[in-house]
Amino acid sequence: MNNPSDYTTNPLSLATQVAVEPEFIRLPRYGERDPVFGLSRGYLNTLVLPSKANGFKPPVKSCVLRKRGARTGVRLVDLNSLRNYIRRHEEPNSGQPA
Repeated sequence: MNNPSDYTTNPLSLATQVAVEPEFIRLPRYGERDPVFGLSRGYLNTLVLPSKANGFKPPVKSCVLRKRGARTGVRLVDLNSLRNYIRRHEEPNSGQPA
């Protein structure tokens, strides 16, 4: 049997929240920037879509989720692939005090 003194009306304490990095980010809407790096939708498209500018080999991985037979869907950018692309373009001694 439960004893009434086993209960409390004190609010529950919430566990500390741990920030979890997403694996993918969605392309931002037109005129907006992505929330992680602040890159525009147009610039991200040049990195993830095959084009003449990238030799038809996109340097950043992405995928499209769409329903069968649908013409449009949601493009998701692989965040790790985008980070690696940015690191490959890091300038020497960047971030070092002058």
